[in-house]
Amino acid sequence: MENPNLNAKMQRNNLKGELEKYLKHKHWFVLSAIVAVSIAYLYVRYATPKYQANATIQIVEEKSAPSELSLFSDLNLLPGGSKKVEDEIEVMRSRTNVRQAVINLGLDKKVMHVGRVKNSEIYGDVPVKITIDSIKRDVQFSCYIIPKSQTNFLYWTEENEEQQNRTFGEEITTNRGKITILPEESKKLKPYIGETLKIVLSPVSDVTLSYQKALGAAIADEYSSIINLTIQDAVQEKAMDFLNELIHIYNLNGKNDKKAIADRTAEFIDDRIADIYSDLSEADQSAQDFKSDRGLTDIQSQSNINLNVSAANQQELQDAQIQLQIANSVSDELESQAGYGILPSNIGLADASITSTTARYNQLVLERERLLKSSNEKNPVIVNIDEQLENLKKSMQSSLNSMTNNLNLRVNNLSSQLATINSKIYSAPRNERALREITRKQQTVEGLYLYLLQKREEAQIAYASASPNSKVVDTAFPASKFPVAPKKSIIYLASFLLGILIPAGIVYGLDVIDDKIHSAHALEKLVVGAGVPVIGELPRLKNKSIKTVAKDDRSVLSEALRIIRTNMDYLLKTELKGGNARKNIIYVSSSLPTEGKTFFSTNLALILSSTGKKVLLVGADIRNPKFYMFFNDGKEHVKNKRSSFKRNAGLTDYLFDDSLVLKDITNSTEVNENKIDVIHSGKTFPNPSELLMNNRFGHLMDTVSQVYDYVIVDTAPMMPVTDTLLISEYADLLVYVTRAGQSSIGDVEFPLKLRKEGKLNNLAFVVNGVKASELGYGGKYGYGYGAQSKKWWKF
Repeated sequence: MENPNLNAKMQRNNLKGELEKYLKHKHWFVLSAIVAVSIAYLYVRYATPKYQANATIQIVEEKSAPSELSLFSDLNLLPGGSKKVEDEIEVMRSRTNVRQAVINLGLDKKVMHVGRVKNSEIYGDVPVKITIDSIKRDVQFSCYIIPKSQTNFLYWTEENEEQQNRTFGEEITTNRGKITILPEESKKLKPYIGETLKIVLSPVSDVTLSYQKALGAAIADEYSSIINLTIQDAVQEKAMDFLNELIHIYNLNGKNDKKAIADRTAEFIDDRIADIYSDLSEADQSAQDFKSDRGLTDIQSQSNINLNVSAANQQELQDAQIQLQIANSVSDELESQAGYGILPSNIGLADASITSTTARYNQLVLERERLLKSSNEKNPVIVNIDEQLENLKKSMQSSLNSMTNNLNLRVNNLSSQLATINSKIYSAPRNERALREITRKQQTVEGLYLYLLQKREEAQIAYASASPNSKVVDTAFPASKFPVAPKKSIIYLASFLLGILIPAGIVYGLDVIDDKIHSAHALEKLVVGAGVPVIGELPRLKNKSIKTVAKDDRSVLSEALRIIRTNMDYLLKTELKGGNARKNIIYVSSSLPTEGKTFFSTNLALILSSTGKKVLLVGADIRNPKFYMFFNDGKEHVKNKRSSFKRNAGLTDYLFDDSLVLKDITNSTEVNENKIDVIHSGKTFPNPSELLMNNRFGHLMDTVSQVYDYVIVDTAPMMPVTDTLLISEYADLLVYVTRAGQSSIGDVEFPLKLRKEGKLNNLAFVVNGVKASELGYGGKYGYGYGAQSKKWWKF
């Protein structure tokens, strides 16, 4: 079961270990931070300060479509609606508006006072005025002048450093075109007489782009029509002038847009009025021709009159027909009488003579009938009455015939009149419909004509009373009397952090790509899973002349060797518990020849000898022997050395020559009061591997194991050759030397692989050449307790 306290402690240790990677380079962090802050100070000291100007405007919202566009809105040709503030911001920040402001204010032209460290721009009270006779606005040009008086000045450019005497008002030919430099009034020019001025003509497109980027516009609130404008510039007055000019151009463009719309509307209306007037004339002419052809004035009144006349005519016709029928009846009755009978009277005949004759006739008939009752027809009186009756009958017949003829003529005439009137009555709806169509067209064209006349007047009135697109709430004003850039606190903080991050990044990057071993602690992390111990580490020597330790040495090297000695004794004693054989043969090897195995084996032998033990040092690296560097007369850098070192007999001689014995190849020597026996490598033979495979080497190891307390065997590197593997069976402990900053992780994996394969036993590691900051665990617990050492800042 895992201990949570232990896990937490391990995590804290890992974190501390990671921090130690950076803390051991603390002097670089301090130096980098100082350099970064110093650079920041110089930047703040000589950077051009920038000031901010603000302005506030309100977009004028229009409740409905503009009056000059109402014609198109009514006809659904253009949409109405209010303005979007976001769109107006983009219009205001447009390249066209900003460019126009730059040109109007001449912001592409600068006059700068040349100082010893930096130049300062002159704005407002400019001592000279520059006029350009050219349309080349996108060409960079600069020159220098020194005013000498109100009339002349010195002139030169960066390309031509030769100073020329020039007169104010003289044309100067440049790559920007012909420019003329004119003096301003005396009070503006006098302070700069004798001073160097720099004139800079920048491309308008570049200046426009810089101001467009610097201009800030934001809505005051989410649903507000208030816009806050901001801009930063080295000259606060110039920033304020730019904002005011930009607002002026924006409003002026809005008015011009409305004027263009009003003019286009008026033009459109005038064209339509001309066309519609022609249509209206055609409609009026059609109405006139229609009424003239049909003799119409007012169809409704004429229809009423015709109806009345038709009714009266029909009544007369009916009366005439009745009279005609009565007359015909009376005539028929009169003709049908054989004698004399009473005729009907008062039957409605309009002729009074016929009525009176009929009455006289009936009276005579009654008189005749009365006389016939008392007389006969031959009575003279009756004959006289008959004569009268016959005359009356003839008179009545004649009157009736005349009346009948007159009535027939009248009936025919009335019938004709009635037909004519009825035809007019029947044609009235058709005429009314045709006239209504003509009238409708006439009214439509006339209404449109009057509507366009009204809209033309409204368009002109709307333009005359047009208001700007925006209302100026606050004209441009300085945001602060202090510069807003550079921000000192932020720059100092950022530079300090950058000064810390740069070395931290370098350390981290080097740590990521670094696959080398740097300390015993780092090596332990790699081999802990394999169960292989790291018995110690050796410091990097600053004094290259010191290669061996003294007897009572208290240096870091000697203390590190003592720790290794203690750990090694523990390993050898642990092995001794398993059997009765003596365990004292120690191999020293490495991956490559330059990792310090000979240095370690030599000093290990000396530190073991300092305890009074009998130590034998064997040079088994017979391909590339290095012992002469430590024990050769006159060439080693060892103090208090006494030796009878014989180079004519060594390990290879012993292996090759069966007549040689141990004492023939053993050299007793004293190094720094430490006595040890040494068997050097001997002569170089062409077959070193075969020599090591000789049984005499195993016999030698058995012999010296019984004679000496410790046998230190300096073997060949294991990666280039197989010599060490050939004799590894005789080793009780194999100390594998790695070099800090040189041995890679792959070098460490090589012996671990051999151990896993069973080719190496009792493996242990030592790290050589460790920096003082890496000694111990993370460099925290160093060696050399009690030794005096100088701090890094002391020389």
